[in-house]
Amino acid sequence: MKARGRPKKYRIVRMDPRIVQFSPRGRPGRPEEVELTMDQFEAVRLADYMGLGQKEAAKSMHISQQTFSRILKKAHRAIANAIISGAAIKIQGGQYVISSREENEKIG
Repeated sequence: MKARGRPKKYRIVRMDPRIVQFSPRGRPGRPEEVELTMDQFEAVRLADYMGLGQKEAAKSMHISQQTFSRILKKAHRAIANAIISGAAIKIQGGQYVISSREENEKIG
């Protein structure tokens, strides 16, 4: 079956995460996993870690502010789910391109 709708644009991600999986301590056995895509990781990094506004962060990722907001909301939900349920967070996948070009680093 052919995918429907508009094809997803690649998101610009500035760096690979140094750590790609977080596991809870104090929980016996293998915890379930929650996936955080690379574009969700980048959205959290830009908005929450670097403190950029959504417009600036969206511009950095070459997407609209509305798309950025949607990605960030999904990321927050995945992280909250992992914390509440004691699941591991695995960072992987998504439609992205890694770019460290200097002109992309300048925002605004």
